[in-house]
Amino acid sequence: MPPDERAGPVVAAVHRLLLADDDRSGDLAAKAAVLARAEAPLLDGAAVADVVRRVTAEARGLGVLDPLLADPDVTEVMVNGPGPVWIERHGRLQRLAVAVTRETIELLVERVVGPLGLRIDRSSPLVDARLPDGSRVNAVVPPLAVDGPYLTIRRFAVRAIDLDAVCPPGGAAVLRAAVVDRANVVVAGGTGAGKTTLLNALAAGIPAGERVVTVEDAAELRLERDHVVRLEARPANAEGTGAVSVRDLVRNALRMRPDRIIVGEVRGPEALDMLQAMNTGHDGSLSTCHANSPADALRRLETMVLTGTVALPLAAIREQLSSAIDLVVQVARRRDGTRRVVEIAEVTDDAARTRTIVDEHGVAAPSTRGARRWSA
Repeated sequence: MPPDERAGPVVAAVHRLLLADDDRSGDLAAKAAVLARAEAPLLDGAAVADVVRRVTAEARGLGVLDPLLADPDVTEVMVNGPGPVWIERHGRLQRLAVAVTRETIELLVERVVGPLGLRIDRSSPLVDARLPDGSRVNAVVPPLAVDGPYLTIRRFAVRAIDLDAVCPPGGAAVLRAAVVDRANVVVAGGTGAGKTTLLNALAAGIPAGERVVTVEDAAELRLERDHVVRLEARPANAEGTGAVSVRDLVRNALRMRPDRIIVGEVRGPEALDMLQAMNTGHDGSLSTCHANSPADALRRLETMVLTGTVALPLAAIREQLSSAIDLVVQVARRRDGTRRVVEIAEVTDDAARTRTIVDEHGVAAPSTRGARRWSA
């Protein structure tokens, strides 16, 4: 019988004994091993080790979710209330045999949000947080969660990608040249399409010696560079104070002598500040937004700008977009779970129209805006 099956009945008993122990000093793993042998003397070394691993995960980590978060192929962990756990692996959803109780979910949620000074209860039933490894966590509890509580963890992807592997023929060369030439690039795509992963790959092409300031709602970018300053927004605390928005950070980044500014994702009025930064000497800036096409990305940016200002004519916004953004790169997740660049478009005129220079088949048109080597 596999070690995990032999150890299963002992884990809950050892965990209860540890909780009842008033002496919290000493080595937790050593205590768990002693209690496991006392509880089930016939367990062999492999089974005892399995008990110790699972008990310490329950006591210090995220319990049954820890092995999933340690699996590099798992990109999302989803708990839809009491019952089975779902994951996304290689772009496909899978239902696991692992099941969790309501009490376990509540404990996991509290273990995530408690150290961050956040609150989640009936009066504040939504929370976004970040694990130490950078993974993003969203929790929803009743009354909003009908079958809840719900927990969704988007894993931080540490893997680097090769632009040639995810771009159509000629696309990687266009993107590399655009980054070196300090083009302002927006990566667009749907949720889970791989926008942040592609942004990491593009930022890797920034020449050495430049000072890069990153601004993110939740820190996910990992730039292997000597000179990077990372800024992360902060939500309000349990008392509703202390929030620092992405817009605040973008404005502050301008005072930090950046050669380039990377905004992990624009989703609100900070779009105006990003455009102004691109138009005031901070060429080579990069960002992402949710959109289904390059043209849709520009329309969404227009809407975002309008949410943060009053009485600014649409024509003026479009002029800002046209002068600020050089390229929009569209990424998509296909039916088989793979993520690919499906279009690279340039912004062409004051009306902020787009023109495809590389499509998903690699058919390219010469760039009319940037250097000739932008063309595939």
